Amino acid sequence: MPDVRLEKDLLGSMELPADARYGVHTARALENFPLLGRPVHPALVRAFGAVKLAAARTNRELGCFADPAKADAMERACREMLEGTLAADVPVDALQGGAGTSTNMNVNEVLANRALEFLGQSCGAYDLVSPLDDLNLHQSTNDTYPTALRIAAIWALKELERQVLALQEAFQAKEKAFAHVVKVGRTEMQDAVLMTLGREMGAYAEALNRDRWRLAKCEERLRVVNLGGTAIGTGLAAPREFIFKVVDELRDITGLGLARAENLVEATQNADVFVEVSGLLKALATTLMKVSGDLRLLSSGPEAGLGEIKLPPRQAGSSIMPGKVNPVIPEAVTQAAILAMAHDHAISFAVSLGSLELQPFMPLIAHSLLESLDLLARACGILRKHCVEGLEADEARCRLHVENGTAAATALLPMLGYEGTCALVERANASGRDLKAQGLHEGLFTEEQFRELISPEAVNRLGSRHK
Repeated sequence: MPDVRLEKDLLGSMELPADARYGVHTARALENFPLLGRPVHPALVRAFGAVKLAAARTNRELGCFADPAKADAMERACREMLEGTLAADVPVDALQGGAGTSTNMNVNEVLANRALEFLGQSCGAYDLVSPLDDLNLHQSTNDTYPTALRIAAIWALKELERQVLALQEAFQAKEKAFAHVVKVGRTEMQDAVLMTLGREMGAYAEALNRDRWRLAKCEERLRVVNLGGTAIGTGLAAPREFIFKVVDELRDITGLGLARAENLVEATQNADVFVEVSGLLKALATTLMKVSGDLRLLSSGPEAGLGEIKLPPRQAGSSIMPGKVNPVIPEAVTQAAILAMAHDHAISFAVSLGSLELQPFMPLIAHSLLESLDLLARACGILRKHCVEGLEADEARCRLHVENGTAAATALLPMLGYEGTCALVERANASGRDLKAQGLHEGLFTEEQFRELISPEAVNRLGSRHK
């Protein structure tokens, strides 16, 4: 058997490995776009399998394939791609010129050659199964690529939503576990008023709940596709019956609530929906960054910092400082959040550079969006598993801060009033005593009264008791 085969395209001939499932168009792309050094996202390849399967089924029903064995082989190849077993045969770089044409052609070539294998033929026998005339029949890159991206993004959103929910529930568990731990609440990085560590954890859970609600709404933005619009949304070269039926097939294949865009021209020109979805991902990234920053601060020290919580030790923190353990998980999550924000910026730029009837920079949009979805899902997962679930409260440290700090002064307002409390703080500072000790020394309150004022019930109460 020969080691190579010869394939031709518009630019001439190229030698390819004889058993390669990709073809000349892919080979050109591998030469032209050595950019990221990373192939197209595997979820996008799987989604392409669904799109091509929908097109193949529709074309078969319309009588476009006379040979049932050929149609069976094509559909079987599409199902394999949908299942993820052909991702390794799509090596084109994630960033590429041509609005994703190289990805579409790589997919077409792989599916054609896999179908040929099922038929007992050699790769490259395109007179029997053609990447263009069969696998790309009644399609264009400009409708298949955006449609595949929407499907891949919906799949990834469902996983991200699961991870956000799990992280939210982990914080809710800590809200209950720490409900009795009174601590100092801080504003402007300064001691402010008393609260409980449980309420602090509950605030993080509520913020994540809001992010989860936003993510749940994203599918509505992504479910409208332009499949059937072909090159610019006019349906050029596609039968009317194909245009009306192919999305129904795709809906059945994916189980997603997909719908054909009412205005296929507009849906082909514009990609602003990806900016909107990315913006909601950026909102989640800001939440993760804020929460991670708080966890680092609350666990700081531990002896010379706040040290109110203890993060699970994950690894040694220094090659020179013995015993040092760093908050590596919140730090890693922070970096993931920053990168997701950078991806959002890239998506915004790419979409704004769309021109006339097409969005040329779909590969960058796809790469950035799918990377952000994966990155944030993994970030939520490690923050929950490696940090929040094992998080502990240092109750003694929290108690020390409460009794020695001026934040307890606000708890005395109902008893002493603003001026009286300020005067007590000044006298405590002058004497060197903490607030509690000074008040007991002056007989302004009893130990029992002070304990009641700084109890979890008191600091959790909405407002103060009416005199």
